[in-house]
Amino acid sequence: MTSGPRLVVVGDPAGRRVAFFQDALRLAGLPEARAVSWPDVLGGRARFAGGETVRLDSPGEDPEADRLLRGVDDPARVEGTGRWYGRFTAAVADLARSVAEAGAVLVDDPAELAVLFDKRLSHGRLRAAGVPVPESPTSGPEAPAVRGWADVRALTAGAGMRRVFVKLAHGSSASGVLALETNGAGRVQATTSVERGADGRLFNSLRVRRYTSECEVAAIVDALAPDGLHVERWLPKATQDGRAADLRVVVIDGRATHAVLRTSRSPMTNLHLGGARGDLDAARAAIAAAGGRWADALAVCERAAAAFPGTRCVGVDLLPASGWRRFAVGEVNAFGDLLPGLTGLPGSGAEGLDTYAAQVAAQFPHPHETGARGTSTVRTSAARASTTPTSAARASTTPTSATRASTTPTSATPTSATRASTAPTSATPTSATRASTAPTSATEPSTTGTSTP
Repeated sequence: MTSGPRLVVVGDPAGRRVAFFQDALRLAGLPEARAVSWPDVLGGRARFAGGETVRLDSPGEDPEADRLLRGVDDPARVEGTGRWYGRFTAAVADLARSVAEAGAVLVDDPAELAVLFDKRLSHGRLRAAGVPVPESPTSGPEAPAVRGWADVRALTAGAGMRRVFVKLAHGSSASGVLALETNGAGRVQATTSVERGADGRLFNSLRVRRYTSECEVAAIVDALAPDGLHVERWLPKATQDGRAADLRVVVIDGRATHAVLRTSRSPMTNLHLGGARGDLDAARAAIAAAGGRWADALAVCERAAAAFPGTRCVGVDLLPASGWRRFAVGEVNAFGDLLPGLTGLPGSGAEGLDTYAAQVAAQFPHPHETGARGTSTVRTSAARASTTPTSAARASTTPTSATRASTTPTSATPTSATRASTAPTSATPTSATRASTAPTSATEPSTTGTSTP
């Protein structure tokens, strides 16, 4: 018997993600991974050895990594995501070369990370694969660049889109997202967490507000545009208890293993902006009542993940249409597994395992055998369809509201000093409500959309 794989995790050694991964290794009886920081990677100090298996995790919880990648000293600033993308993808490419030259193995495909962290490229790949996605005039590598507000106006008018989301191409956690509406008379309204300072600088805020002046909206879009923008249709979504609803579904080795429902009264379902976990069992019942199948919803997520075959785990943001019968994919997130306390779906093969433990179990089904890839023990949605448990069985494996309350993930949990009302408002918030939301490919479950016109 061998001593087990020699593992390395690149991330924030003091962060939650690395801690959860180390916990999962211990649970599986595997040796602790050697932790390498993103600042060491960015500074050229990271070294690897033959026989090591290297996992990449998000740099989003490391303030120094964010400063090096975005080039801004205030983590609450919105600007810099274009620079972040260029430096991050270059660092990953260099890391991949170093890993290969050392005789080590990188778990995921670095070329796919470059696509996953560009909403335009990712949307185009999903569309080409036949995955249902919102209509977009900026989808794919051949799409026109959005240079500012004038381009947004022209693209949306040309496509007949009065309600769209304008997103930073390389953003996450709703940073820089605008839910944009234009009425028949041409008047504009934008809902966003972006705070525009008196000097024109943009900040992430914990307060969602509305801008009703086209001049203000144009100024924000023009300031965001140099970092790259993606535009897509704002789809009417299903609701639960009067709140817009969507799902984060984790797919591991092609199988949907974990799911959480998110609800919100604002267009953004981010938990740090007032979103909350919803009732997944009630959502499954609503799908069944509408004549649909839960397995079909999961199959859409598995098809989305299949567009990135070199990435073992992704978080898929699934948008249920009004009536719960149809589904579209909002985004696919490379680091979409930060869902503390959430255990696997019944029938998935990941029951009782959180997202990190499920990844370890899939990659190392025989813990003391070395190698970068193993045979997954979780099942596809098609296999689950014939063994879907009853609602009573689901109830025994679904976290209670008390459990959910204690494990709700956030990318930057606000302290009492930074907590603020999340009801949309036109009032300009103070700096106390600003929040750091460095790009992390959705470090907590979040998508954008609403069900009301």
